[in-house]
Amino acid sequence: MSARAETALARAKVNLSLHVTGQRADGYHLLDSLVVFADLGDVITCDPAKALTLALTGPESQGLTAAEDNLVLRAARAFGAPFGAAITLDKRLPVASGIGGGSADAAATLVALSRLWGLGLPSAETVLALGADVPVCLAGHAARMQGVGEQVSPLPHALPPAHLVLVNPRVQVSTPVVFKGLARKDNAPMPADLSRLSTVAELAAFLATQRNDLEAPALQAEPVIGLAKAALGAQAGCYLARMSGSGATCFGLFADAQSAGAAAAAIRAAYPTWWVEAAAIAA
Repeated sequence: MSARAETALARAKVNLSLHVTGQRADGYHLLDSLVVFADLGDVITCDPAKALTLALTGPESQGLTAAEDNLVLRAARAFGAPFGAAITLDKRLPVASGIGGGSADAAATLVALSRLWGLGLPSAETVLALGADVPVCLAGHAARMQGVGEQVSPLPHALPPAHLVLVNPRVQVSTPVVFKGLARKDNAPMPADLSRLSTVAELAAFLATQRNDLEAPALQAEPVIGLAKAALGAQAGCYLARMSGSGATCFGLFADAQSAGAAAAAIRAAYPTWWVEAAAIAA
């Protein structure tokens, strides 16, 4: 067991595309998604301790509790180990916002505690039981996510360097409500083979032929998502604006840090109550 604290960054997960391709008999939806991670997120710190505890800090921690069902504590218990740790979650991503905050926190907890306790990661089945997005968040790199989240495949070609502006209009969308609102649940998947995309323009052109099938029902539940998407799309240098996950966070795709930063500043000025951040797509 390590005698020093271990820290892990829980990066924001962004679904560049999200196709709902079916539904199993047990109710779980089948997905096909191109996932990337923004170079920003929550921070998990695990200190050696005799008992397992969780402290919540950070600007987005309001509304969270350190109850037993918190995903961070559930991830810690997934090791089944008789060890303690004082875990601190510095919450910087909005809660229930479609960018994998809770799942990313769980994955980061697994990484940090694996180092702290000197243990291997829990089984793939145990990781998936924490949530559909936890396996891809644990992988932590651009990937294709399929099935109910258990199939995480590296991309055949690296994506071009790109930047994102993430905008959350401060509404929480119920994931079950969004899935229930789907017009159909047997939509077409992405192409079987993903071509090499050498520039941000090529990436945007490909994404324009793909979808987020959850966007329409999320918009019906919270129309302000459309305003956030339009605000991104109106910015100079924005190649594509789309909702991530089940919402309400939307992303804009940009070629460089300068245009992304300028867009974020403009949206913050126009909508000061919204959560707005610019970041590179993590390599």
